[in-house]
Amino acid sequence: MLEDYFRQYGLIAVFIAVAVALPTSLLLLSWALSLARIRPHKPNPVKSSPYECGMEIIGSRWVRFNFRYYTFALLFVVFDVETVFLYPWAVYFKQLGLFALIEMLVFVLILMVAWAYAWRNKALEWR
Repeated sequence: MLEDYFRQYGLIAVFIAVAVALPTSLLLLSWALSLARIRPHKPNPVKSSPYECGMEIIGSRWVRFNFRYYTFALLFVVFDVETVFLYPWAVYFKQLGLFALIEMLVFVLILMVAWAYAWRNKALEWR
């Protein structure tokens, strides 16, 4: 039993080692080939320019987004995760009993307090 347990973690360790070793070795190989002048290196202003639909860039490359977009995205994730937690609970509701009902009510209450806080601070209004 314990041997099977360590074998599973050994397999994960092998996957992690391969996931780290392969990209690292390929980057080092590319770097070594560029030092040996085997890999082509022909810099050109056209190659160095950013590509976007073959058109010249107008303005800055860094566009500032309104932070409210990120606020909406985070609020969506929070309430989407709530749904992910509510679904399995609803499926096994009868087997879980009263304790699970109380736990879920506390969870939903915390989320409703967060929602009321966001609403009160006008985080849900798009200006």
